[in-house]
Amino acid sequence: MKKTYDRIVVKIGSSSLSSTKGIDENKIRKVVEQISLIKSMGKEIVLVSSGAIVTGMAELNYKSKPYSLAEKQACAAVGQGILISIYNNIFRENNLKTAQVLLTAEDFSNRQRYMNAYNTIKTLLDLDVIPIVNENDTVATAEIKFGDNDMLSAQVAGLIEADLLIILSDVEGLLKDVNKSSSVINKVEEITPEVEFIANGKSGKLGTGGMSSKIRAAKISIYSGIPAVIAPSYKESVILKALESIEKEKYDVGTTFLAKENNLSKRKRWIYYSLKSKGEIKIDPGAEKALISGKSLLAVGIKEILGKFNIGDLVKIVNENGEVIAKGLVNYSSQELRLMIRNKMLINESLGPEEVIHRNNMVLEEKMYP
Repeated sequence: MKKTYDRIVVKIGSSSLSSTKGIDENKIRKVVEQISLIKSMGKEIVLVSSGAIVTGMAELNYKSKPYSLAEKQACAAVGQGILISIYNNIFRENNLKTAQVLLTAEDFSNRQRYMNAYNTIKTLLDLDVIPIVNENDTVATAEIKFGDNDMLSAQVAGLIEADLLIILSDVEGLLKDVNKSSSVINKVEEITPEVEFIANGKSGKLGTGGMSSKIRAAKISIYSGIPAVIAPSYKESVILKALESIEKEKYDVGTTFLAKENNLSKRKRWIYYSLKSKGEIKIDPGAEKALISGKSLLAVGIKEILGKFNIGDLVKIVNENGEVIAKGLVNYSSQELRLMIRNKMLINESLGPEEVIHRNNMVLEEKMYP
């Protein structure tokens, strides 16, 4: 494990920042004080903070979370400005500057926007500013939402190549028994299907992400080479304690997920986690064997094309049983590939090279479940 952690992403959810009356400035102050101390150690901090909708709800006198997308977006529009103002005022008391960064999943799926987001956050850090990141709920729809800020925080950690991700929760960590806080699992070396099964998928009253979403976020993080800690937000100085816990390899705060040594490259992380699949390519056993051994996908191994996609889109590669073998960026459209498998003579003639997906643009599913 890395002994020092100089660039840290901290995520805090709505339930950890609010009370029954809405956003709780005292809770925000405790977070800010801890981040300020960490910043004084010479470390870089990015804060991923929920709370815009909850803040807007209180301002607009909502008694419960609205169901319609338009109302949620209206609450977010009202609340985001108030929330960032609270953060900005409290950070200024600690002589620190902040910046608001609002993102959607679409910003990560477009390569140019992905790099723009990286350059912006990196420049803010270079300028000694603390970026405060949130999903842009005002414009985000179901098609372009991360789903929750757990996933956003993991994506941001990977984007900026952070050293550590700390996700604050309203529970002790990953619990073997959800009814016993004492059953916390302090260290996870491998996120197996069994670990995912243990995770509690229930969401809080104000938040959107339960433990299952935190496990998915941790998985993105560790396969980016970044350890992740899920820690209880309600414990005193928990961010500082979580940092000390992992730096000293004590693993006694929440649940620590150890980073993978053979992590995915930044490009392959972008391919696997940031893009949505537009279709599927079914392959024969020979092609499946070739992919697992590290080869590119060739047209001769394709049996069937499912869905409609264009050149450069992400597609799933499935075997004859329908199991996902890999994901990758295609060199041909679905229309061209259907023509190719109908007439194999066209391969290497009118349609160019037969590599349908190059291995450098492909991520094997087995990499995600060793």
